[in-house]
Amino acid sequence: MRKLFLLSFILFLTIGVSDAQIFHKKSSRNTEKELFGKSAGKGKNVKIKEPGAVVKAKKKQEAKEKKHKKDYAKAVKESQKRAYDIQTPEVQARMKQNQKDSSIRDKAKKKNVKKNTKKARGKYR
Repeated sequence: MRKLFLLSFILFLTIGVSDAQIFHKKSSRNTEKELFGKSAGKGKNVKIKEPGAVVKAKKKQEAKEKKHKKDYAKAVKESQKRAYDIQTPEVQARMKQNQKDSSIRDKAKKKNVKKNTKKARGKYR
């Protein structure tokens, strides 16, 4: 009887010790939260408002760039028109035909590229 009692006592003692070693996920998470707080990735996205002068300067710069692009496009168009106007009628006709031919080639090339990409797109679905 003593041996049986001693064996059961040792068995209960080892179960109690091994139970103390079980890793509890919740408790470890809570201790980590207490130590380190929330993770940096989950915080609020704080918007930094720029000073009014900076916003105004950016808008002014964008307006200048837009005007510059518009003026450049206008100058290019005028230059092309002048180059066309100073040519003889035969050359003007040839220039018109060249423009038509190039636009047709461009359309055909775009169509071909679109067709090929459509085929390739099906390959990777």
